[in-house]
Amino acid sequence: MRTKSLLITSIFMLVAAILHAQQPGAIITGQILSNTQQPIPDAAVTLKGTAIGTYTNSNGKFKLEHVKPGKYTLVVTMLNFKKTEKAITVTNGSTLSENILLEEESVSKEGVTVTARTHTRELKESGFAVNAIDTKAFANTTADMNTVLNRTTGVRIREQGGMGSDFNFSINGLSGKSIRFFIDGIPMEVMGSSMTLNNIPINLAERIEVYKGVLPVSLGADALGGAVNLVTNQQVKNYLDASYSFGSFNTHRAAVTGQVTGKKTGLIARVSAFYNYSDNDYTMRRIKIWDEAQQLYVRKDFRRFHDQYRSTMAQAELGVMNKKWADVFFIGAGFSATDREIQTGTNQEKVYGAATQNGTAFNTSLRYKKADLFTKGLDLNVFASHTEDKYQVTDTTGYRYYWDGSRVPTNQAEITTIKQLTHISRPRNFARVNLSYDLSPVHSFNLNYTFDQTTNKNYNELLTDKDHNPGKIGKHILGLAYQQNLMNGRWTNTFFGKYYGMDLQQPETVSGTGKITTASEFNNYYGYGVASRFKITSVLGVKASVEKAYRLQEVGEVFGNGSTEIGNPALKPEHSTNVNAGAYYSIQKGQHRIFAEAGGFYRNAADFIYAVVYQSNASMSQYLNTSKVRVTGLEADVQYDYQDLLHASVNASYQNAINNTKYALGSSGGTIESTYKNKIPNQPWMFGNAAASIGKNNLLGKNTRIQLNWDLQYVHWFYLTWEELGTSNSRVPDQYIQNMSVTYSLQNGKYNISAECRNLADAPAFDNYRLQKPGRAFSVKFRYFIK
Repeated sequence: MRTKSLLITSIFMLVAAILHAQQPGAIITGQILSNTQQPIPDAAVTLKGTAIGTYTNSNGKFKLEHVKPGKYTLVVTMLNFKKTEKAITVTNGSTLSENILLEEESVSKEGVTVTARTHTRELKESGFAVNAIDTKAFANTTADMNTVLNRTTGVRIREQGGMGSDFNFSINGLSGKSIRFFIDGIPMEVMGSSMTLNNIPINLAERIEVYKGVLPVSLGADALGGAVNLVTNQQVKNYLDASYSFGSFNTHRAAVTGQVTGKKTGLIARVSAFYNYSDNDYTMRRIKIWDEAQQLYVRKDFRRFHDQYRSTMAQAELGVMNKKWADVFFIGAGFSATDREIQTGTNQEKVYGAATQNGTAFNTSLRYKKADLFTKGLDLNVFASHTEDKYQVTDTTGYRYYWDGSRVPTNQAEITTIKQLTHISRPRNFARVNLSYDLSPVHSFNLNYTFDQTTNKNYNELLTDKDHNPGKIGKHILGLAYQQNLMNGRWTNTFFGKYYGMDLQQPETVSGTGKITTASEFNNYYGYGVASRFKITSVLGVKASVEKAYRLQEVGEVFGNGSTEIGNPALKPEHSTNVNAGAYYSIQKGQHRIFAEAGGFYRNAADFIYAVVYQSNASMSQYLNTSKVRVTGLEADVQYDYQDLLHASVNASYQNAINNTKYALGSSGGTIESTYKNKIPNQPWMFGNAAASIGKNNLLGKNTRIQLNWDLQYVHWFYLTWEELGTSNSRVPDQYIQNMSVTYSLQNGKYNISAECRNLADAPAFDNYRLQKPGRAFSVKFRYFIK
């Protein structure tokens, strides 16, 4: 019956596509360019007074079909460009070609309201559940990627401290390694483990894409719960964006990104770099400590004393664009490094005073793109890289530290009972090939193959001189998608399938009989999904998506870390059925614009990989497939703009994560777990954000702008332990954190200065139980931007 229904649905869609393709009329084609002759992607092209319209592709080209004969006004709009209109006349059966130049706006307008649909808006109106964030509004703030992402619907980031601290990233209730991170569609890990969202400045990306539960095949990822993709500036024109900020806790941030093109050679050089440093010496409030004079425990305030953090990154590319043989060809190289003192573990009761972690990574890369390869509509995109990623954990002291800085001798290390000088090296080879083919305006295909191979080498220098048994994991991910674009773009469907191949190799492993053998195993897994969107009207649409997704094992989970984690080659991948459904509404009346979206989601995940105590040894752990989780939830977002003067937004997220594990690990029957069908503890289940900004151009002089920004983050209290065991003393309290900033820009945004206050009310801040975050903090940022 299910097969019959699927067949009927497929026949209906095919007939609809054929009927649509046979509609008569004229065709209007063309290309939209800037006044510097550069293609403008995602510009809105419409026929005034009709429902006919489209958006330019990555090469600035567009195509309008089935246009009735007559006289029309062709309207082109795009963010930061002046609206352009052109009178045209079309005759039946003809093909009209129009190339149009757009003139840039003369004044930088953050939050400006226009009718053009940016790529951000296009993503929001796609069939996938995705948050799309334009970073221009945050370019003059001291925010990093995590700070901005934490203000969006469905996303919750829980940090353990200040700059550079460990964090847990959650999308719709699934977190940790279930979430993947990308830069321009390439896994962030390719640049080394030193690259994380909480040390990348916001200026290094033009926009951020957050995919929830269902991912397009073009990302080529084994992401169970979602993905974050940072998109950088890929245009040809020269630019320079440099900034420096300093603030509380001796915090310094510097960033630069730019591009220059040689007039004679045509060579393009791109550079991105950043430097972060902080003492992180903020005050820990009401810490319980023994008072020798009073012979009792008292509560006092102390400053953090062993939490310095430093990170550096530099990436350079050299290549060409818009050549006959290549639209894009670049070779690149990069370096990143971190140095971090470790102050606390999972709670603030245990204090570290000497443990450190540092790492370095080098990478080389090649990128190639060619549109209309061999035939019109066939596009090729290739990326390949090699990375040498190394880091070291040092925990060799024989002391136990306290918050007042005192210490006492002990025969153990700080983090674990075993002293360690652990070296971890993970060389990585990565390649991605993507082919897309537009068969017609109605039918298109996308084929993506990703190869990702990582070798795991780790050892404790205090016990051995090298890793005598390195392991290797190779991931092969193949995805094929077919997209329909029906009813003049009102109805789009994307059907896709994914193949996951897992190659596991290790020179020596212990078999079930105790015999030492060579491990070599290859496993196959298959996923599938669909994403659909239907425009009810030009301003109202509905969408839904579903995917059977997998998250393959990581090298550290399979092979351990050579010190405190024991390998487990028998691990299975995590898997989940993910469903999204929602609607959006966007309208502009005069100078007012409103965008609203709301949706629900469902996640049914199994074989979650967690670290558990290894054979009753509290200092050792091993990763096992331990549990099942079901998550349901709702989320909504509303945004309002008035001219370039006022912007306001509010969003809310609710998620109900239930323990779906009926029997304990290793048991297939018998006693049912006491927490079966209970809400997952130590996880926020309701949170929201509000923001407002007001700004004015030319208020303090010609080509200037002054803007005031405010935002509020709210997290409802949640239990630390299982709900049925919870008391008022075992829950993380409500959080209300306000931030405010003011920015003054001169010469159309060329020079910018901002003053910012985070945690304006100096409220107690906790993302995790008994792990305090910084209180009120001030900073000043200087930014220079020219293009």
